[in-house]
Amino acid sequence: MPTDQFSHAFTVAAPADRIYAHLSAPESYVGLSPLVVAVRDVRREGDAVSYVAVERFKLGPLHWDNPIRVRMTFPEPGRRLVSDVRSPGWVRLIATVDLTAEGAGTRVTESVSVTYPWILRSFVVGQARSVQRARAAELTRRMEAAPSPAG
Repeated sequence: MPTDQFSHAFTVAAPADRIYAHLSAPESYVGLSPLVVAVRDVRREGDAVSYVAVERFKLGPLHWDNPIRVRMTFPEPGRRLVSDVRSPGWVRLIATVDLTAEGAGTRVTESVSVTYPWILRSFVVGQARSVQRARAAELTRRMEAAPSPAG
């Protein structure tokens, strides 16, 4: 099956530990990823967290809920998170988020590898890129709007 890879980097005016804590909590992805409307069946499994995220696709007044299985691992605690996403239709997405201190903020780099049936390429890659950019904007908004623990 074909695979596409792409990444996006941006800077957030917040410390890496706060961003990491937010991204480590599955419930944070509701609204952080614009398609995710619910998170359920959260299970801690040693150094990993597994859960089901419900993506909602809308077409006019109609909608379709797509349950996706996510396994999040923490290969470099405080610095790197990896989400392995399995979606119906033989779509698999692996997102690696790296956090690097940059001045008073944090450089966030999300690298995505997505595998899909060739017939779904345009839809899958388009959605993945769009969600990645929206997630970056929402994470920045959340982190910069929230008072820091010292503030």
